[in-house]
Amino acid sequence: MDKGLHFMFCVLTTVLLLRESSHAGENIWPTMLDTDLMGPEENLPTLTVTTILEDPYVMVRRAELEGYCIDLLKALASMLHFSYKVKVVGDGKYGAVSSNGSWTGMIGEILRKEADIAVAPLTVTSAREEVVSFTTPFLQTGIGILLRKDTMSQEMSFFHFLAPFSKETWTGLLFAYVLTCFCLFLVARLSPCEWNEPKNEENHFTFLNSLWFGAGALALQGVTPRPKALSVRVIAAIWWLFTIALLAAYIANFTALLSSGSEQLPIQTFEDLVKQRKLEFGTLDGSSTFYFFKNSKNPIHQMIYEYMDKRRDHVLVKTYQEAVQRVMDSNYAFIGESISQDLAAARHCNLIRAPEVIGARGFGIATAQASSWTKKLSIAVLKLRELGDLDYLRNKWWETSCLHKSRERWSPLQPQALGGLFLTLAIGLALGVIAAVVELSNKSRHAAGHVKKSCCSIFTEEMCTRLRIKENARQSQETSGRANA
Repeated sequence: MDKGLHFMFCVLTTVLLLRESSHAGENIWPTMLDTDLMGPEENLPTLTVTTILEDPYVMVRRAELEGYCIDLLKALASMLHFSYKVKVVGDGKYGAVSSNGSWTGMIGEILRKEADIAVAPLTVTSAREEVVSFTTPFLQTGIGILLRKDTMSQEMSFFHFLAPFSKETWTGLLFAYVLTCFCLFLVARLSPCEWNEPKNEENHFTFLNSLWFGAGALALQGVTPRPKALSVRVIAAIWWLFTIALLAAYIANFTALLSSGSEQLPIQTFEDLVKQRKLEFGTLDGSSTFYFFKNSKNPIHQMIYEYMDKRRDHVLVKTYQEAVQRVMDSNYAFIGESISQDLAAARHCNLIRAPEVIGARGFGIATAQASSWTKKLSIAVLKLRELGDLDYLRNKWWETSCLHKSRERWSPLQPQALGGLFLTLAIGLALGVIAAVVELSNKSRHAAGHVKKSCCSIFTEEMCTRLRIKENARQSQETSGRANA
């Protein structure tokens, strides 16, 4: 009999609870603390917590709430010894001043005493701080731009193969090539080992042939003429080493450019976003981000606000989920909290956040003004940060399922990076020229002993003969004489 009465009592109690929940018609999830933590007989204060459904802060999984804010709430309740019940904000908004002067969203519910605190990705702003109190921020964030990767990809330039080196580097390489070829040409004419009888032999290292020799080395191909003198071989060897190191640097930088897709993104900053015409852009309607641009004095920010305000019905979105879906489905850029955009990029591998982040701000817990819970919650948040619990929650809920490659900032190779290579080439060219002069001096010394002339005069004559100075002077004199006649 007692068992039957007990069973009937449990059934009636369950029916009444279900009826009361259905009659209330509110999205309320009671979440009591574990009795092992607080003790079964301890009277705990119960707080009504308002929040908003946003991944990963608050999500519904198997008829229960979970997420970053739920875990944070559990940690705070364990530390401060209170119980709580969570309700999702009725209008689905964060909190802004409506046209009639009243507050909407979670801020409005706190002001109307429908909730004691708001634990959500709620940005601390001066306007909200005037009507409610905020704790120490539990997350730091800013305003960023969320884009789809394929909408922001640039068409490769026809001369994209020149991208691995900067313009200054290409200019330096061209100068080094011409200088090296000229040194080859000069040393091949001066060296008696390369050109022994200038009057009877033809010098194969003409300037054009020297240019061809240098170009062949760039392509790692052996070309004629082949150097015979030590001086010419020194210059040729140092040029070969230079080209091998240069090609290695070019291939490495070009491979990094192609594999990482790190060509400069067309939308790096908010100024780039305003200047382009391909993408529409907007933010959450009534969010702190929208009012940030409205109140900013920055000309770029004002242009963004005017664009969004004129197209309010078309570019402003109601929820964060709608914004992410619109970015994935259309040519749309979403302006919002950078930390939420990082999560979207982690969950959806075809999304990316632009580099620039502005308007540093934080997410705080909102309470009623003069509430005794504000300071308690702030101290608890600071303790959780010092213990590393906030970092643990951040890593837990922002874990990515994408196999992201590290996207390092890529830039063309500057001349400073190849400074040692250019210096080595310069030293090699100088050694080659010195070696050619020494070879010519040795020949002049031996010739001076046979013809009984000074070494300097023989050296000068050899230089003039090899460089055709006398011949050119004689031809100019004959030309001027004919003109006078």
